[in-house]
Amino acid sequence: MHFISANAKTGVEFIVSGGQAHDAPQGRILMDTIGKQKHIIPLIMDKGYEDDYTRYIAQTLNFQPIVPPKSNRKNPWDYDKEIYKRRNEIERLFRLIKGFRRIFTRYEKLDIMLVGFVQLALVYLSIR
Repeated sequence: MHFISANAKTGVEFIVSGGQAHDAPQGRILMDTIGKQKHIIPLIMDKGYEDDYTRYIAQTLNFQPIVPPKSNRKNPWDYDKEIYKRRNEIERLFRLIKGFRRIFTRYEKLDIMLVGFVQLALVYLSIR
């Protein structure tokens, strides 16, 4: 599951992918779904999304990619470490969603059913 989140309780957009799917293409799909922003917005990403093409797509859509470079990068870049500390907010959102047993254990065979239950969980968390 891949998320774009506004904070620790608000999921903006998400998609479900197979366990064997790489993170970066899924992240690009999510960014395209949200579209170009009117002004520059920081986008805090995991190292799984740190490839050059994903960062380029983020910049063209007016996102400022905040992602640390992998340790084996030949030309590492600087990133705002203070903003990156807020990445735990998405981890807290995942923790809240996994509090729902049906989602955590993945009883659903169809992705559409899982998406429906995740949306229901997000609605519940937002009004709680």
